[in-house]
Amino acid sequence: MELNFSIEGGDFTQAGQASSRVKKVLKQLGVDPKCIKSIVIALYEAEVNVVAHAHRGQIRIQIEKDKIITIIEDEGPGIPDIALAMQEGFSTASKKVREMGFGAGMGLPNIKKNTNELQIDSVVGESTTVKMVNYF
Repeated sequence: MELNFSIEGGDFTQAGQASSRVKKVLKQLGVDPKCIKSIVIALYEAEVNVVAHAHRGQIRIQIEKDKIITIIEDEGPGIPDIALAMQEGFSTASKKVREMGFGAGMGLPNIKKNTNELQIDSVVGESTTVKMVNYF
């Protein structure tokens, strides 16, 4: 099964729609609730990162019998130092984003904690691609 979503940068009203939809689908498929929770946390964090930092993005989700593969591709500023961005508390979020309660620097660390496999590729000034794999 494949699911696809579009994300618009700056549109916080839409953040979380993909993760909500995926949660419903995984419940219908009988996936373990603990596993669903991890997948939804990681996906929500990725959605918010796109909304907070990028111009736009796409989410492609492939649900297989034993795993879910999620690829988030955005058009945005990229991540200059991925290792630094993975540190808890590090954030490049704008003041406006922080005032809305986002941008605490926990997005990428939370994604890492809630996925079995994580790959991040980024080109500064162009894009970031995040690939997450969770096994059921």
